[in-house]
Amino acid sequence: MTNGEQLFAPEVRGTFYRAVDPRFRRSAIAGSRAAGRYSRADQPTLYLSSSVEGVEAALMAHPGTRSADPVVLEVDVVASRIIDLRDPPTRAAAGVDLADATAPWQQVVAEGRVPTSWLVRDRLTELGADGLIDPSRKHPGLWHLVLFRWNEDDAPRVHVRGAAAD
Repeated sequence: MTNGEQLFAPEVRGTFYRAVDPRFRRSAIAGSRAAGRYSRADQPTLYLSSSVEGVEAALMAHPGTRSADPVVLEVDVVASRIIDLRDPPTRAAAGVDLADATAPWQQVVAEGRVPTSWLVRDRLTELGADGLIDPSRKHPGLWHLVLFRWNEDDAPRVHVRGAAAD
């Protein structure tokens, strides 16, 4: 792959899911408020799942980080410039090792170090990516959409479905 555009998945379009504390329902698409697998604390990042099962898998991976009774919201997305980390040729062309993306990160951050997954994000943004498709570590076959930017000029479009959530 010599053309950078070939790195990107076809347009990602559809309904995705996000679990949020009911108190933060109105700001559900503002992005993360803390460091995450692909985000430093000062980098707003929107983590979404492709299915309700994906949300459940993500919640299992992060016990105790959410309210006892999160609500699962439907989020409509239209996104281009997304790199699919499930695809080995795409990862190779992007210079990304899946082990770096999936390596444990929380303890690394707690120790004041930089996890390799943050370096994966850095690499993808250098290539012009607006986000990535992340394979579930807990349940093979499930996947998540991680957006680095959204709802600004020339960026993915995202909105929460349902008037009560807007």
